[in-house]
Amino acid sequence: MNFLIADTFTASFSRLSGLDQKAVKASVFDLQMNPTGNGLQLHRIDKSKDPHFWSARVNRDIRLIVHKTGESMLVAYVGHHDDAYAWAERRRIEAHPRTGAVQIVEVRERVEDVAPPPTLHLIFPEHAKDGEKADTAPALFAPLNDEALLSIGVPADWLVDVRAASEDGFFALASHLPAEASEALLEYAATGRLVTPIPVPAAANPFAHPDALRRIRLIADQEELEQALAFPWEKWGVFLHPSQRTLVERSFSGPARVAGSAGTGKTIVAIHRAVRLARETPTAKVLLVSFSEPLAAELAKKVLVLAPETNGVVPRITTASFQGIAEQMFQLEHGVRPRIASDVVLRERLRAAAASINLKGFSERFLLSEWTNVIDAWGLTSLDAYSTVQRMGRKSRLGPNQRARLWPVFQVVRDALAAERYTTWANVFNGLADALAKRENKPFDYVVIDEAQDLAPAELRFFAALAPAKPDGLFLSGDIGQRIFQHPFSWVSLGVDVRGRSHTLKVCYRTSQQIRSAADKLLPTVLRDTDGLEDERRGIISVFDGPAPEVKSLADVAAEAAMVRQTVKTWLAEGIGSREIGLFVRTPHLVTRARAAIAGLSGADEMTTAPMSLAKGLEFRAVVVMACDEGHLPLDERVADAADEAELDEIYETERRLLYVACTRAREHLFLTGVMPTSEYLADFTM
Repeated sequence: MNFLIADTFTASFSRLSGLDQKAVKASVFDLQMNPTGNGLQLHRIDKSKDPHFWSARVNRDIRLIVHKTGESMLVAYVGHHDDAYAWAERRRIEAHPRTGAVQIVEVRERVEDVAPPPTLHLIFPEHAKDGEKADTAPALFAPLNDEALLSIGVPADWLVDVRAASEDGFFALASHLPAEASEALLEYAATGRLVTPIPVPAAANPFAHPDALRRIRLIADQEELEQALAFPWEKWGVFLHPSQRTLVERSFSGPARVAGSAGTGKTIVAIHRAVRLARETPTAKVLLVSFSEPLAAELAKKVLVLAPETNGVVPRITTASFQGIAEQMFQLEHGVRPRIASDVVLRERLRAAAASINLKGFSERFLLSEWTNVIDAWGLTSLDAYSTVQRMGRKSRLGPNQRARLWPVFQVVRDALAAERYTTWANVFNGLADALAKRENKPFDYVVIDEAQDLAPAELRFFAALAPAKPDGLFLSGDIGQRIFQHPFSWVSLGVDVRGRSHTLKVCYRTSQQIRSAADKLLPTVLRDTDGLEDERRGIISVFDGPAPEVKSLADVAAEAAMVRQTVKTWLAEGIGSREIGLFVRTPHLVTRARAAIAGLSGADEMTTAPMSLAKGLEFRAVVVMACDEGHLPLDERVADAADEAELDEIYETERRLLYVACTRAREHLFLTGVMPTSEYLADFTM
């Protein structure tokens, strides 16, 4: 008998107390070992519309809801006695008549028999009383007939409701529909296109349908069940959207990329793909990397959730940061850790070198920027190389004579760093790339890169050399709109051509429609990279609704702190946990301003307070973005450091992206504040 768990179970399980969760785990393990349920007092739920629903007694109050047939045992829900029974009495589990996918269907009673649920009052408005104007909001899906709605997975019970749905009421309705149906309808509402899934043969296993796999998981053994119960909040990493699954399972003839705005599941795809590659090839070694150590640590946790078989897959997947894996390989190559020159050291050496040759006409800021973004980034070691390199993104043009005047400065700096046994990260990556290019056998069979938009030229060159030149050897995921650490450059120039193998995800799962659409105003509707690839932001949809972001401009820091404090107190009173709240500011020194605003609140120590640059990869139910003052956003120091107009433009865009990243960490609530005069960027949220 197949033993399965549903996402409705993991969601309900996570809401229980710790003691109840412990008891539920024991009961689920018992069911897996003995599906007859001896000792759990299995009872058929007589009032359920589905005869296969049974309840299992966990303790005096908690009940498991299981769906039991001759072929399968599906753990569907858990809750307090009355809640659990009520859930089962209004559900059916069945294969959809058109798509063939198993669905957990909420039973819709006839309108004349029952009063509409409060959340659906916009779908089924009461008859207008005398003198009142009837609701005339247009029905979004009236043009779609039954066959069209059935083709995207709308349950037959809900066809009338869907066709009657207005724009205002659809989000309330969407929560009652299977995810594949609500997402297809959202896309239709946003774009006018109804995308129907590829038909699946009628004889196929309904639990193996791509839409079923996103909500129901087959549990192979006790170890896998233990992992599933240990990480119920990670259900997003278990249940894939079909468009994501396609990218996970597809084979690519060369380097490939998945793009998409914040919350569309790029990281999910990267993790699943790494696990899939390791599982399919029993001896394969897979490298899964991300921008920073904290992000790499999160990847490692999620790999463990997806691949609990500790004796097989996990040891063959190496998770690391960009610099972390380079440092490991540098130590293997040279026997020591690299001694990295800091910005302070570089400024001092550049200043001394310029003085030694009496260089005039170039500022210290320009020299550091030219070194960082051109000389060091591209590993230039001669005047000939400098004379021919394309200075992408640099508006201050340099002719041959100017480059000839500048090169001695950079050569002196290179010699000085080498004499003091200093190196740079770019030099580390370039050196490793040169060494790897000479090796026929690579240390990894597959390389999967997350946050690829923040790769520097030397880093991309290193990973391109590290990845074997074979199908599926190199896979990258990233969002141009979240590039905050690197200048744009051509991937093609480094041999990484993803044109024709680049795909954009369009469904946002993490952030509400209101927050996502507001944050999207910070970015252009179409983003283009230097190789001509376009990332189209129009047509992106969120799968759930929520309150609009709030923006407040305050008279002083004290007033801002009071406003933030009251907002956070309200969230806590509404049941949002302290760990589910994040506060972001532009710079590390402003973190104290955020902490002062919540000092003394219950759970304040558990709330995340951090600069925007550390927001990547995080997610919270509620987010405050504070100190959005003029001078802080964009940051005056960065603006003053701009070496030329192009760099100034890039700084302004990067500052926008930083705010975008911080705002899109919010799932349900977003609150932005600043002291007057506030940042010009806040105006985008009030348009």
